[in-house]
Amino acid sequence: MTAEPLYVQIAAAVRQEILRGELLPGARVPSVREMAERWRCTVGTVQRAYADLAAQGLIESRPGQGTHVVGPPPEQDGPALRLATLLHRWEGFVLEMVRVGYTLEELETASRLALDRWRALILAPTVPEGTTLRFAGSHDPAVAWIAERFPSLQGGAPLQVRFVGSLSGLIILARREVELAGCHLWDEESGTYNVPFVRRLLPGKRVALLTVAHRRLGLLTPPGNPAGLASVTDLVRPGLRFVNRQSGAGTRIWLEAQLHRAGLRLRQLSPVGPEAQTHSEVARLIAEGRADVGVGIEGAACFFGLGFVPLTTECYELVIPNYVWQRAEVQTLAAWLSAEETRRAIAGLGGYETGATGAVRWVE
Repeated sequence: MTAEPLYVQIAAAVRQEILRGELLPGARVPSVREMAERWRCTVGTVQRAYADLAAQGLIESRPGQGTHVVGPPPEQDGPALRLATLLHRWEGFVLEMVRVGYTLEELETASRLALDRWRALILAPTVPEGTTLRFAGSHDPAVAWIAERFPSLQGGAPLQVRFVGSLSGLIILARREVELAGCHLWDEESGTYNVPFVRRLLPGKRVALLTVAHRRLGLLTPPGNPAGLASVTDLVRPGLRFVNRQSGAGTRIWLEAQLHRAGLRLRQLSPVGPEAQTHSEVARLIAEGRADVGVGIEGAACFFGLGFVPLTTECYELVIPNYVWQRAEVQTLAAWLSAEETRRAIAGLGGYETGATGAVRWVE
């Protein structure tokens, strides 16, 4: 692939700042002159980059106020017009990326990963009870895949997904703000997944645990694992830049337990940047060279072409109270997950074992 023109690189850098939440809706973007000095280029180059970003609907110029990141779409637009506007902007972006050499498969993967990130960052909109299935819980690409496909099935329903971490998902479920939670919480005392936490946070309730998959968890490293990492005890090496997950994430809880068993503490590691909200974010930071290692699922390593050191296989389940389990669309979901075609598709995402997908166990 040939080197991208400088204006394309500038536009991509600004777009990444928007995607990472460093430039929020309404925030002022550096002036053309400021950006030209930063990139050591002509004003015309920056103007072309800003014109592309404006065409994509990401920034806008305000007379006398400079250039800003656009805010949310106007509420007065009807759904058809909103969708048409979004499609126009998305097609413009796709055309630009294809022109500089990206494949449609790469764009599809990037789109899925970007949506995962925003499902972890954006607060869920208010949705009337009974019109959808609301999910809160641990980040998992298979859950995002399910959310894309389940509504189109006969008997399916829209699945509103919020990635907030395993523990937070259970707490939100206990408050009845969602119908489903997704978790992979490992209990150090019993050596089991999920059940002890469900009993503590939903005491006295009859709850179904519906298996999405067993997934491989390990160390995410640059390609080839240049540091030769082999276990969690290697994470305390001096100078090793580590990506941490947010408090309450099942991955972080598991890591803290493993460090504790080895006589180590999380504070002995050298974290870089903000805590990552998803496995994809951990992988992205390593792929960009901003970190050396993180703990995550194999699927995230596959997406970004990273090295992967397997450490364990964990059970990821949907937590469903009995009063929700009785709903017809939940029964449709359970049956669909059990189908061989669904199992093969989830396994194809990478890093999953789907022999138990669709299995149900009960916490009484």
